[in-house]
Amino acid sequence: MNHIDAQDAGRVLRLACIDSEALPLFAKSPDGRTRSGYEPAAAALVAERMGAAIEWVMLPWEDMIPAVRRGDADAVWCGQGMTPERAALVDFTLPYAVFNETLVVRADDPARSAEELAGYRIGAIANSTNMKLAETFPGVELVSFGASDDVFGDMIAATRSGEIDGFVDDDVVMIPLGREDPDFVEAFTVLTGNRWGIGVAPGNDALRAELDAALEAVVADGALAEVWAEWMPLLPFPLAPSAAEAGRAR
Repeated sequence: MNHIDAQDAGRVLRLACIDSEALPLFAKSPDGRTRSGYEPAAAALVAERMGAAIEWVMLPWEDMIPAVRRGDADAVWCGQGMTPERAALVDFTLPYAVFNETLVVRADDPARSAEELAGYRIGAIANSTNMKLAETFPGVELVSFGASDDVFGDMIAATRSGEIDGFVDDDVVMIPLGREDPDFVEAFTVLTGNRWGIGVAPGNDALRAELDAALEAVVADGALAEVWAEWMPLLPFPLAPSAAEAGRAR
């Protein structure tokens, strides 16, 4: 179940996200309402435990957190690594995913470490954890991407054309790209262990607690792990139930 129709339940949970093609995380919506991929499937699990319907509020990347802060969405559920900068703007739940970060280059490029990238033009989403990692690569020229409905596709196209030499993004989307598209190869992955969470408006402790309880429940009973395995079989499920929830699950 990737979408719960708002007409099927009295309560509606409005979740902000971009409408972009970035499988296995999420696919571009066919109708502006329904979504598929790991994140929508995980959101559906959590919403079901809360007795809520999901309404996706689809916005440009830079508008998602402002929409939550002004009340146009209840939470942002869309690739939010829990950085200090974001945590100053929204209150985060427990994580629903943990990812590392990967550099992809063209298939004929021999670079396999950060130390081999001097003089390279390296792309990443502006103000992202991926850009923070790229900033640590010695001697590279950084190229920021953003303000697009398909920023991931933009970075792929720029690398394919030679406009940039490679780009950094999360391993969940990059490892399949490097293995399935003959034009690209995974140069290396950095084990950054970025935790992704759901961001609610500052001080909305009741909603955050409810989301946390639902997340703990779907981790404890294995439902979230099943969704993870369906969409991301190349990556091990990174979350373990809390002691309290594990005891209840048994």
